[in-house]
This record gives sequence, C-alpha cells and structure tokens, in this order.
Amino acid sequence: MKIEKDTVVTLRYKVTDLQGKLIEEAKEPMGYLHGGYDNTLPKIEEALDGQEAGYGVTLQLKPEDAFGLRDPALERTIDKSDFPPGVKVGGQLEGRNDNGEPQIYYVKKIKGNQVLLDGNHPLAGQELRFVLKVLEVRAAAPEELAHRHVHGAGGHHH
Repeated sequence: MKIEKDTVVTLRYKVTDLQGKLIEEAKEPMGYLHGGYDNTLPKIEEALDGQEAGYGVTLQLKPEDAFGLRDPALERTIDKSDFPPGVKVGGQLEGRNDNGEPQIYYVKKIKGNQVLLDGNHPLAGQELRFVLKVLEVRAAAPEELAHRHVHGAGGHHH
C-alpha cells in the first residue's frame, strides 16, 4: 500500500545533528496519521508521500522546516521565589506567553535567585538530519480519522 492521505505510517526514526551526533532515536516504531493532520513535520510527510513499506530516506532539514527558528521573545527570566519547588534544569513548566496563551517553557538555567525559562522547542534553530525507515502502511480506521491521530501500538492511547 502506498503512503497517501488517511493512511497510518509506522516507521523507525533517528534524529542527529549535522555532525552525526544522536539527538533522539525511537526505541519503538512510531505510527502517525498521514495527510496534513500535523502528526509529523510537513517535510517528512512530503518525503514519504507515495512511498511504501521498506522505503528509507535521510532528510536534512533547515530549522524553519524542523522545529522553527529561535524566538528570543519566548525566553523569560523569573525570580526563583516564583518557581515551583522540585523543578530542575531541563524540566518543563506550563505558563502563558505574551498573548496570554498557554506555553510550555523549558528550564534552561538556574543562577542565584534567577531562573531562565525558554519557550522555544529545545531543537529550535538547529539544522537536523532525520533518518526514516517505513515499516508498515495501512488504511486509517474511522476512529483514527475522527480523532486525527493514530490509536494503539506506536500511536496515541486513550
């Protein structure tokens, strides 16, 4: 079966920087719903469209095609007294951005009484290499289409 809109693609993936340093590797195969459902990066969907199980590809994506450019406006410094106990560097907090919308912030640094938070994705601003191997392609179930994501193994569980 070819990868097209409303198919479920199961793949193995690895993400490295341009020097080949491993950033992330899926321990288990990952499934996503193909066809513009925002379940993976658009450039990955574009590269896999029309392919079949067994297809492998290495993509090199610029920051704007991967996790975006860094936005300095998403960095915050807060007083440590406003900071929940037990959260460490590398941890995540949910806060609000300048528009009052929910925003996930990563704890970048704790220095004295100051805590530096960053709302950018940790891989924002980086050119990355994605190594992809398609394991399986199947038609999406009606429930998956209604929920706009994959259910079961390698997907989302309710």
